[in-house]
Amino acid sequence: MKKLINRPEDFVKETMEGIIYAYGDKVRLLDGDERILLTNYPVEQGKVGIVTAGGSGHLPVFLGYVGQGMLDGCAVGNVFASPSAKKMADMIKACDHGSGVLCLYGNYGGDNMNFDMACEMVEMDDVETRTVRVKDDVASSPKETKEKRRGVAGMVYGFKVAGAAAERMMSLDEVAAVAEKALDNIRTMGVALSPCIVPQVGEPTFKIGDDEIEIGMGIHGEKGIEVRKMMTADEVAKTLVDRITQDMPLTQGDEVSVLVNGLGATPMEEQLIVYRCVHELLTEKGVKIIMPHIGEYATSMEMVGLSVTIFKLDEQLKELLTAPAKTPFYTNLNK
Repeated sequence: MKKLINRPEDFVKETMEGIIYAYGDKVRLLDGDERILLTNYPVEQGKVGIVTAGGSGHLPVFLGYVGQGMLDGCAVGNVFASPSAKKMADMIKACDHGSGVLCLYGNYGGDNMNFDMACEMVEMDDVETRTVRVKDDVASSPKETKEKRRGVAGMVYGFKVAGAAAERMMSLDEVAAVAEKALDNIRTMGVALSPCIVPQVGEPTFKIGDDEIEIGMGIHGEKGIEVRKMMTADEVAKTLVDRITQDMPLTQGDEVSVLVNGLGATPMEEQLIVYRCVHELLTEKGVKIIMPHIGEYATSMEMVGLSVTIFKLDEQLKELLTAPAKTPFYTNLNK
């Protein structure tokens, strides 16, 4: 294993210290807790809090979206492992500004269990919560059982829309409803060309041939839907767009935002080449693309690969998407 780290057991702690040293004007730790990050921007009393949590190893998800106009707080566990219910509860309480807290996170077993427990714990302190689980990965379960789907890069759009709704002083139920509405219109699918190595494990999370590509791989190395011989960028783009639009049909006149997300070790040039084809495929259908996102938004350590997310917009969702936000890893200055 070759990584620019010190001791594997210090990986998360030192990552958090680096974030605070670099972005201490935007974020802070909760009372010195090295696993809970809070916004350092002023928060209006009565605003609904937005929080998330999950395993480390996915930056900018989750920590990178704490700030203004997105998340109020984030708790992280070890690499690819959920934080404890206690840490989640501490985070939720710290992000209650008087109108309750929306817990918005990926649909994974440990996160589901610990968030359920955390919400029960904070109820005893009279903190009202709502839960919205991100389930955008079309490869992880068929449409008939979409409630089983994993949450992947589409959660970034969820954070953005929910955060903007909260900034507009919508109620807890209204913020939860708009987050659900957004996620109902978000689909993602990815491909992997290589595995990654979890520092404390020291071995690749899965194996794939040098001349192979896995379609539908999850961000923790979960099995995809098939392994194929290596494909061109255009073939990858068409495969992903076809699968997404079969699940969420698009017609002429629709407006969408597209996110091409690198999984950790895919050059920006390659992401842009894939986006070029996605843009052409959607434009040919008469679909208009609003505010494309290309870059690393939800990674898996140093995995080579990428995902494509399509977010189908209406006027409300477009307005919330383009509203201002400022975090360590996401800045949107559009008005």
